[in-house]
Amino acid sequence: MERKAFLLRIDRKLWAELETWAQSELRSVNSQVEYLLRLAVQKRRGGQGQRLPFVANRPASTKP
Repeated sequence: MERKAFLLRIDRKLWAELETWAQSELRSVNSQVEYLLRLAVQKRRGGQGQRLPFVANRPASTKP
């Protein structure tokens, strides 16, 4: 999947919240923002139609 880079200006407090959330889910902040945007788009579509692909930057699970 081709990716588009862009600059995002964001409030420091919001950044800190996203960073904490991303760390708790083993994601980068960039991946967390992309994940949340995908959820918002799917919700806006009413959960209908084709789901957007998700490319995770998460390490493989180490569960036994």
